[in-house]
Amino acid sequence: MFYPLPMPLSEHERRLLAEMEEALSLDDPRLVLTLTGEPISPIRNKIIAGGTLFLAGLAVLFGGLIAKLTVVGVLGFIVALSGVLLIVASLSSPAARLPRGNGAKGASAPRKSFNDRLQERWDERDLNS
Repeated sequence: MFYPLPMPLSEHERRLLAEMEEALSLDDPRLVLTLTGEPISPIRNKIIAGGTLFLAGLAVLFGGLIAKLTVVGVLGFIVALSGVLLIVASLSSPAARLPRGNGAKGASAPRKSFNDRLQERWDERDLNS
């Protein structure tokens, strides 16, 4: 097949494209991050690092038990504990609680209780029927 050579964009078209990119990044930042290949958040990396620390700490702990070296066992426990703390800290960070959809929509609204959300769904259901 024959593909024609791409034509260069005019200055007006470049401006329009830049405006569309900016609007898209404001409207759906997760899509932009997915398309650019950048990681969505470093939370997943922290969880993986915490899990690795935990497993390494357990290995060192059991190595200390097998070798009957209390110091090595204590160091393994400290490493495993730091891995668990890293996982818990990354899961409880405010960035982990961001909504999955549009980040701007849910960020400014206060979080409602479970009963309030159920009541709103019930009221919407009554209005739609």
